Amino acid sequence: MGVLTYLSELYSDFTDSLSNKKEKKHFQTVEIKIRLDCEGCEKRARHSVEGMKGVTKVEVEAKENKLTVYGFVDPKKVLKRVRRKTGKVAVMWPYVKHDLVYHPYIAGAYDKKAPPGYVRNVNDDPSIGQLVRASSLEERYATAFSDENPNSCNVM
Repeated sequence: MGVLTYLSELYSDFTDSLSNKKEKKHFQTVEIKIRLDCEGCEKRARHSVEGMKGVTKVEVEAKENKLTVYGFVDPKKVLKRVRRKTGKVAVMWPYVKHDLVYHPYIAGAYDKKAPPGYVRNVNDDPSIGQLVRASSLEERYATAFSDENPNSCNVM
C-alpha cells in the first residue's frame, strides 16, 4: 500500500505541475483609444478583434474614439492586434470619469483631447498623482465651507 500511495501522489504532483504552466485567462474589459474618423474605421476596428479567440463582445464608441472588448483575452494581445489590423495608433484608454479625481482640472489631469466628462488617469502616475489627490486636511477645510454640508460655517 505504501508504494501505491507514493506513486499516486507522485503522478498527481506531476499532472498538477503540467496544468499550472498554462494559466487560464480571466474575464476582462479592455478599453482602447483609437482614432475613429468614419464608419469604415469603426467597422475595421470592430472586425480586427471580433475574430480573436475568447472575445465575447465588442463595442465601438465613435464620439469618444473608444473601442471596448469584453472576454477572456490578454490586453496586450488585443492592443497589438488592433494596431496591426487597422494600421492606426492605438493605446490603452488613458482616461477616467472626472468624478473619480479630487482635483480634475489641475495641470496634468486635465486633457483638452479627452472626451466630455473624462480626465487623464493620473492616480497611477507618482509624479502628478500627489497634486491631484486631496489630503484629508484639504478635504476637511473644503467641506467646512461647502454649501452641500448641512453643518457648514455660515460666517461670510
